[in-house]
Amino acid sequence: MADKEKEKENKSLMDSIRLILGKEDKIKDQLENGRGLERYTKDLLLLMSLVKDYYQGNYRNIPYKTISAAVVGLLYVINPIDLIPDFIPFIGQIDDALVLKFCLKLMEKDLLKYKTWKDEQSASKDKDSKPTNKKLKDKSTEKADKDEESKAEDDKVDTKKSS
Repeated sequence: MADKEKEKENKSLMDSIRLILGKEDKIKDQLENGRGLERYTKDLLLLMSLVKDYYQGNYRNIPYKTISAAVVGLLYVINPIDLIPDFIPFIGQIDDALVLKFCLKLMEKDLLKYKTWKDEQSASKDKDSKPTNKKLKDKSTEKADKDEESKAEDDKVDTKKSS
């Protein structure tokens, strides 16, 4: 019975995440248009990235309560009908900012772990995809060596011909 409840909770969580990912543009729009959430821009974008990586299965090293708090916080931010309606300038975003702040505080350690993981992923991806200066140097040195060998062979041929 507990397995069915967990499965139902997980399905509900994934449905909520799908909804959030579908509204990602709305969240970015709220950040860009200065609607009271500017101070949380980095954290909100990191939170969106966490939810996306969780949904895609890239990052699952996170407690259920943490990902749930992230989803609830993001759902609250994208929902225009909340304690103080969002259409009221500035004041409408105060409750969003408070809920977001609370959620971020709740998941602070797990969010830092995710950020570290994300940075490591980016660093290893950059390392694998970008040629290092040494690789570039090796290629140019290799070409120069081939040119010298070719010239040396030409000189030998010329020397033999003139003999």
